Amino acid sequence: MARPRIVVVGAGFAGVACVRRLERTLKPGEAEILLVTPSSYQLYLPLLPQVASGVLTPQSVAVSLRRSRRHRTRIVPGGAVGVDTRAKVCVIRKITGELVDQPYDHLVLAPGSVTRTFDIPGLAEHGRGMKTLAEAAHLRDHVIAQLDLADAAAPGSAERASRLGFVVVGGGYAGTETAASLERLTMNAVGRYPRLDRREISWHLVDVAPKLMPELGDRLGRAALDVLRRRGIEVSLGTSVAKAGPEDVTLTDGRVLPCRTLIWTAGVAASPLVATLGAETAKSGRLVVTADLRVPGAEGAFALGDAAAVPDLATGGDGTVCPPTAQHAMRQGKVAADNIVATLRGTPLRRYVHKDLGLVVDLGGRDGVSRPLGIDLRGMPAQAVARGYHWAALRTGAAKTRVMTNWLLNAVAGDDFVRTGFQTNKPPTLRDFEHTDQYLTPEEVRARTAADQVDRSGGRDRPQQ
Repeated sequence: MARPRIVVVGAGFAGVACVRRLERTLKPGEAEILLVTPSSYQLYLPLLPQVASGVLTPQSVAVSLRRSRRHRTRIVPGGAVGVDTRAKVCVIRKITGELVDQPYDHLVLAPGSVTRTFDIPGLAEHGRGMKTLAEAAHLRDHVIAQLDLADAAAPGSAERASRLGFVVVGGGYAGTETAASLERLTMNAVGRYPRLDRREISWHLVDVAPKLMPELGDRLGRAALDVLRRRGIEVSLGTSVAKAGPEDVTLTDGRVLPCRTLIWTAGVAASPLVATLGAETAKSGRLVVTADLRVPGAEGAFALGDAAAVPDLATGGDGTVCPPTAQHAMRQGKVAADNIVATLRGTPLRRYVHKDLGLVVDLGGRDGVSRPLGIDLRGMPAQAVARGYHWAALRTGAAKTRVMTNWLLNAVAGDDFVRTGFQTNKPPTLRDFEHTDQYLTPEEVRARTAADQVDRSGGRDRPQQ
């Protein structure tokens, strides 16, 4: 008999944790494991702001998927763009652009999330995200390029003002860390530009919420706000962007800010892949799942991580769902793997329960705010906890060595503020980096799998890989 086929979609924290657990738990030959991902690495997303600011190199946060000695998983280089749960087929767009149909017996949906956007004039053309490695590397190049161009512009000119104006939208962890890290980059770099005055550089952090990082509580939220304002970052709460242009940004309170760098980190939404299933979704488009991570009505399908609304049983199970954080995603990956193994072996499934261990925020330099195990920390102790947590969470020794070496080198030697010039002639957009226009509609998925079944019944098998 053919071995059961397990298809895991996504190589984020949830997907990789699931695959590693499956490789360690399943006996050789017990099942076939496929991992669908465009890149053969796991991106350590929380450290992207440090890549953008030059503290870490891009390679140091791209953890290879091919270092495991237990490696039995076949990596399919592409992204899942549709799922037919009735036919039990996952449609994959390979990195070549070719569409292939991949049958499965068990499916783990961990495609993660994409940047949440709104219908704001100019946002699609001028907004920049902080969700992928390419975005972080390109953003660093772009910020340094603005300093170069501002240095060449006439003092007091509108061009210089717009090039030295930076706006970050989103007062969550990603936005706050991005604003803090990149502000340090520009202030450290301005010493290399004798024609620029650091007082010409303006940073704005904008968020529609009334508080900064409310999940941290009022005390730590105010502490982070104080750090940003002390550095000269203007924080505007209770407002957002009304319109984005090539040289300025208009806020909902009427202010017009000179700006050629609009960084959009105003939350995330579940991957567009979720919409192709036709299943029930909850807030931000996340799939509704049971406590054991199964998708109701979809035989053999599990969903987890940012793409799933997993009941948070640790808080009492009153309808709350687990927040989309790395610590939950990694643990959900392990539970999903255990439940797939239990399904194969006919043993009971287990529910996902995990009490949140706390949150850490690295603001760069000697600044940070953290709440490990409910203990409020700020300053150097908070930053030490944040970096220690991230370092320990890195999956391989090579990644840990690279990150620690980068931290030490940056602390001792600083940054040369060199830009690579990648994609200089192509204006980047959120859609270009996150490929949100690559997904099929539910109707296209059903039509494709129906045609495949007709081909099979006629004796003409369509290639699956």
